[in-house]
Amino acid sequence: MNTKGKIAVVTGANRGLGLETCRQLAQRGLTVILTSRDEGKGQSAADQLRKEGLEVRPFALEVTSARSIEKLRKFIADDYGRLDVLVNNAGVFLDPRGDGDPSASSVLRADLDTLRASMETNLYGPLRLCQALIPLMQGSGRVVNLSSGMGQLSEMNGGCPGYRFSKTALNALTRTLADELQDTRIKVNSVCPGWVRTDMGGPNATRPLEEGAATIVWLATLPDDGPSGGFFRDKQRIPW
Repeated sequence: MNTKGKIAVVTGANRGLGLETCRQLAQRGLTVILTSRDEGKGQSAADQLRKEGLEVRPFALEVTSARSIEKLRKFIADDYGRLDVLVNNAGVFLDPRGDGDPSASSVLRADLDTLRASMETNLYGPLRLCQALIPLMQGSGRVVNLSSGMGQLSEMNGGCPGYRFSKTALNALTRTLADELQDTRIKVNSVCPGWVRTDMGGPNATRPLEEGAATIVWLATLPDDGPSGGFFRDKQRIPW
């Protein structure tokens, strides 16, 4: 993709992987709409990147709200008339962490409200955003869904069912979209960024933000002959 003058949206971008993804995309010449549930934090994050000379605009977005997503769609349509990249980064990890009791996150003890809330943010949010924003791509664009190795069926383990179920379902959304859009120049892929040092990943994670964001940005700027409907880590396809 020729990135100069392109328009990108990154969700959940006031910190961590989302913020670093905004930075790397803007460094490649894209105008980035940095979305955040907290308007103040989004503004501060955008100001930080603008001080680095990058073209970034903040926008308050709650991915579980259809009304909020419609406001974003209208903003993009009115100000730019199109969209080139959508990075569905916003996500939650709501399962109990254990705190010395490994069975606390067992599927046998799973709270249905936790499962539903996980799906609302990690699956239905990206779905609503795709429904609203893919038409603005006008047949050519890139969609990157932030998934996880914890959503791989081929290596599925126990525990943390809310997060696992939602990321597996997000991968199914990726496959479905890619198939339905195969006759366009829109590429849709999932990415596992690895264990990254973020608020979610924790301080013991093995990857810095720059490394975690690299494959996201690669997928967001694929050439027209690039892959679609795949699951990637370190720019390499991995099993579903």
